[in-house]
Amino acid sequence: MDAPTEKFVALEADDTTSMRGCGLANLTWVGVDKEELRQRLMMPEYIRLAMRDCIKRKDTTAIPDHLLLPGGAVADMAPHAPMVVFINPKSGGRHGPVLKERLQQLMSEEQVLFWFHSFAVAGGDGTVGWVLGCLGELNKDGTLPIPPVGVIPLGTGNDLSRSFGWGGSFPFAWRIAVKRTLHRASMGPVARLDSWKILVSMPSGEVVDPPYSLKPAEENELDQGLDVGVDAPLVAKSYEGVFYNYLSIGMDAQVAYGFHHLRNTKPYLAQGPISNKLIYSGFSCTQGWFCTPFASDPGLRGLRNILKIHIKKVYCSEWEEIAVPKNVRSVVALNLESYGSGSHPWGNLKPDYLEKRGFVEAHCDDGLIEIFAFKHGWHASFVMTELISAKHIAQAAAVRFELRGGDWKDAFLQMDGEPWKQPMSTDYSTFVEIKKVPFQSLMINWNMHYL
Repeated sequence: MDAPTEKFVALEADDTTSMRGCGLANLTWVGVDKEELRQRLMMPEYIRLAMRDCIKRKDTTAIPDHLLLPGGAVADMAPHAPMVVFINPKSGGRHGPVLKERLQQLMSEEQVLFWFHSFAVAGGDGTVGWVLGCLGELNKDGTLPIPPVGVIPLGTGNDLSRSFGWGGSFPFAWRIAVKRTLHRASMGPVARLDSWKILVSMPSGEVVDPPYSLKPAEENELDQGLDVGVDAPLVAKSYEGVFYNYLSIGMDAQVAYGFHHLRNTKPYLAQGPISNKLIYSGFSCTQGWFCTPFASDPGLRGLRNILKIHIKKVYCSEWEEIAVPKNVRSVVALNLESYGSGSHPWGNLKPDYLEKRGFVEAHCDDGLIEIFAFKHGWHASFVMTELISAKHIAQAAAVRFELRGGDWKDAFLQMDGEPWKQPMSTDYSTFVEIKKVPFQSLMINWNMHYL
């Protein structure tokens, strides 16, 4: 018989979070039977042995001998809701080993895997993004079906978790909550999530220290539909990656870069949420995010001096230049509705405004990405508390940012919470191109349970 689609659950966290919180508080039922859940999730022995063999052989295409029955038939028993759980060992205040032990009681040893910190993406949503990226490689290879992903929200922001109904944090009574969450993941409906490929093409000779999610690309595959003319060097270095939540350029990324650099070089200064917020606030003030000397420093007059934006609208093959608003300090390309720990900066726009601007209602599976801007830290604060809306720029099926050095020698970018410093040239432009990945990621969506 056909095996059901396997499901992945990512326990997302960074090394600063605690396991306290009120997420998943909207549960309206209790009493999940442990043995019944175990029978539902437990993989048959032949599959668990196959997983061990494939890991030892480092070959996922080989069929282990014990799967072959007399006559050449392959064992066809399948679990009802097979599931694999990835854990960051530093999750939830370094409670990874305890979580692993609890989960193995509900499934099996082979179905609960540590996600090692040396491969980690900084920030809570990074764990889920890493899993989605690995599953995306299966799509490229044509390995189907692709399992959907559920979330146990142990991270700081948890915007992916919030967007699909898994909550913003994990309950204090986590032992009971783990059991309930696994039960929900085995039964929840599946939704789709757009993912976006980023290609950074920069002048030859420059060196960038990219984050983990941004890899060197073998070829420069910039869309030739837009004539870059003399601004493009004959030879360019390229980096590529995939993001699921957002990409931003400007002061917010600069502050994040300073904070992450300090945390990496002096981890003893960032030991918990309170100290992290204090340090982050310090960077925000000292680097001019809140107190901006516009008159005294031409280099702080906004992104308009160094940035051009071109977009492709849906069902349109031509690039269109979009004006960069005056005095904006940060530009964000957003995929999810949730941003910055649950805020909704794009806003719930009225139908008349949508029609006037040529926008449609934003969804994470519509093939469109929303572009907006912050003027400064105070403006961002009011937007994040939803007192006002962000500065709406565009809604697009593809985006190209062009960065040209001048007063600024470096630009700062971040992708799903991973910041980096991007060197710029005064002779040639650096291009950052965003295009939708052809396939969509699959998420277990608990929001649908209440529809």
